[in-house]
Amino acid sequence: MTDVAVAGGGPGGMVLAYLLARAGIPVTLLESRQDFDRDFRGDSLHPWTLELFDELGLADDLLALPHHPARYFRFHTPSGEVTTADYGKVRSKYPYVALMPQARFLDFVAERAKRLPGFELKLGAKVTGLLDGGGVRYRDADGEHELPATLTVAADGRFSRIRKLAGLPAHSLGAQTDLLWFRLPRHDTDPPDADVDLFFGRHHYVGLLSGPVDWQIGYSLPKGGYPAVREAGVEPIRAFLREHLPWLGDRVDLLTDMNQTTLLSVDISRVERWHRPGLLLIGDAAHVISPVGGNGILMAVQDAVAAANRLVGPLRAGTLTEDDLAAVQRDREPSIIEVQAQQVRTEKRVAAARERGRPIAPPAFLKLLTAIPGIRGRAARSNAYGPRPPSLDPAVLAVPA
Repeated sequence: MTDVAVAGGGPGGMVLAYLLARAGIPVTLLESRQDFDRDFRGDSLHPWTLELFDELGLADDLLALPHHPARYFRFHTPSGEVTTADYGKVRSKYPYVALMPQARFLDFVAERAKRLPGFELKLGAKVTGLLDGGGVRYRDADGEHELPATLTVAADGRFSRIRKLAGLPAHSLGAQTDLLWFRLPRHDTDPPDADVDLFFGRHHYVGLLSGPVDWQIGYSLPKGGYPAVREAGVEPIRAFLREHLPWLGDRVDLLTDMNQTTLLSVDISRVERWHRPGLLLIGDAAHVISPVGGNGILMAVQDAVAAANRLVGPLRAGTLTEDDLAAVQRDREPSIIEVQAQQVRTEKRVAAARERGRPIAPPAFLKLLTAIPGIRGRAARSNAYGPRPPSLDPAVLAVPA
């Protein structure tokens, strides 16, 4: 028996498990894979996330891991370059977005959580069912097991098994784009100020994320357009890079096969009800965030903080009810609705441009708008914190004697 069973070792589940264990709540984290090493997961740690880890006394050690501090977010369009956000203007101890491989971030949090007496991590543990009295049934290398729990938290991602078992469907809001991800090596001669950049062509755009040793590159395609792209092979992608990112031209031939790419089917969706008695959904299990803005990790970790704020007290007192779970949704849903609405608007604009045969670049007035003093800093702050960011309740860390 555990107080809380968290299914899914992504950022939301991992941070919530850490916070609960640090608050003295026994928690078991179930991760279906044997490690956290997935390719092309979100790598962006925003200033709000870094400030949270500073509050937890973990930021210095976290940032000792290899990462790239990204200051700018830029659009490269046929009419010129537009800097839309400058994180250097954000009033924070961490005025940048730390681009760090997500697996390293998760390994770090898991290692710190293991030092806490109430935390248990089970790798290779795949949830197969929900227990009537609360908790989960799971399978690992030793067979089938039951884990009774006062509360089960589904943090198992966009294809959440627990969400399906609980009969809590997610409703699509209309994503129009998919992304094909791959990596190319980073060279010392590459542009030093390249951070998070979008390069727009007539029918496609490329997202470029800087990393410690390589570039993570996302090539856009229409929703459902992967079979045609796969049939065409890598040469159209390499041609796009040669034209729009000529400084990568000396290594685009390293992309030789479509098997070097990973398809990310972009989704924007939300569950109407994030809870039922003894069960709470957070992160992508409750609301899928598109890669636009790179704030999927931010939203998931903010869910974790909001959940810890609401649940630690009732869990300590043994008085947890579904009203407490509903309060987590009430706290977080307005922010999620706002973020997803902006993403849906962007998706619709890109889709409309494709249908009309027009370039999919951002509107021309954006360059004039971002030239207004303060706009770049304001845009950076909006993305750095998200709408209505939660603050960690000090009571969460005040472990009872």
